Amino acid sequence: MSFTKLTMTQKEFLEQHLRGTGRSISARQASALYGIKNIRARMTEFRQAGLKVNRAKNTEGYAAYSVSARDVMGSRANYFI
Repeated sequence: MSFTKLTMTQKEFLEQHLRGTGRSISARQASALYGIKNIRARMTEFRQAGLKVNRAKNTEGYAAYSVSARDVMGSRANYFI
């Protein structure tokens, strides 16, 4: 199994990968593809920073997270974190 080498922080990567793109990611996908072991903690950090994080069950029954383009105040700032 190979991991993608991240040249940015996990939060920066996840924000760029998820915010406003319509994509979602589960803990299993984050771990297998990118080596991110605790995606739940990253999503909590996004919520604390004011981003709107959505959680839904994927087809396997696990939680999958997505991030809205707008924060909780309605702003679409390019780089929030």
